[in-house]
Amino acid sequence: MILISCPNCGSRDETEFHYGGQAHVAYPEDPNTLSDEEWGRYLFYRENTKGIFAERWVHSSGCRKWFNVLRDTVTYRIAAVYRTGEPRPTLDGDPQ
Repeated sequence: MILISCPNCGSRDETEFHYGGQAHVAYPEDPNTLSDEEWGRYLFYRENTKGIFAERWVHSSGCRKWFNVLRDTVTYRIAAVYRTGEPRPTLDGDPQ
């Protein structure tokens, strides 16, 4: 069981949340100018990091708000939780 600390509701069981993929993926400025390959890369290509990874989560059984999590993909340890729109926190030893 993993406890995730929602920035609005506090610590809750992971079953109350849904994973939303990689955080900090910027929407293209002008999607109409993208080629099919560029659009496909935006939609489907994401990093597959071993270690600290920035992820989006939504508290679907609670406040229903999105937030970001820095989670170690090897140990599942959550290193930081921060609201959407806030800058990514810096961790010791994190190459980002």
